[in-house]
Amino acid sequence: MLDIQLLRKDLDGVAKRLADRGYTLDVAAFTALEAERRAVQTRTEELQARRNSLSKQIGAMKGRGEDTSAVMAEVGGIGDEMKASAVQLEDIQKRLSDLMLGMPNLPHESVPVGKDEAGNVETRRWGTPRQVDFEVKDHVDVGTPLGLDFETGAKLSGARFTMLRGQIARLHRALAQFMIDTHTQQHG
Repeated sequence: MLDIQLLRKDLDGVAKRLADRGYTLDVAAFTALEAERRAVQTRTEELQARRNSLSKQIGAMKGRGEDTSAVMAEVGGIGDEMKASAVQLEDIQKRLSDLMLGMPNLPHESVPVGKDEAGNVETRRWGTPRQVDFEVKDHVDVGTPLGLDFETGAKLSGARFTMLRGQIARLHRALAQFMIDTHTQQHG
């Protein structure tokens, strides 16, 4: 999830970088939620300050032997308002969180902008490709019969994700468990 301080500080810049990635940030919705959050938070802080002031006043009045029932009733009303504000603030923060959880990560500034794989730019190459004397198969052709489900993975998580099924899923789980066991037994 993106840092909310970054959004507050540079909303237009974040929106542009997300647009480069193909995501449209609802700037108006974020701005409205943020303004509503600030207003409720400010109101809650004002109520807290008023309650603190009245509490001090009650202490002074009791010290002088005066009747404090009217001031105590006002403090009780402020407490109810503060609870309502807290519920409202929690709702706003949940909506902000939901909005932010839907945002993808920001691409690095050095990443070239492209709509699809054709827009990719090779920045460097390491090593040389091996020359083989047989037909090289695509990973989709090799993986599909073994239990890699590319279509379901793309539907669930987006392009370039796969679902593991059957024996390959068991192998994946066994390798992960082996790694965990090895690290906990040998490295504490």
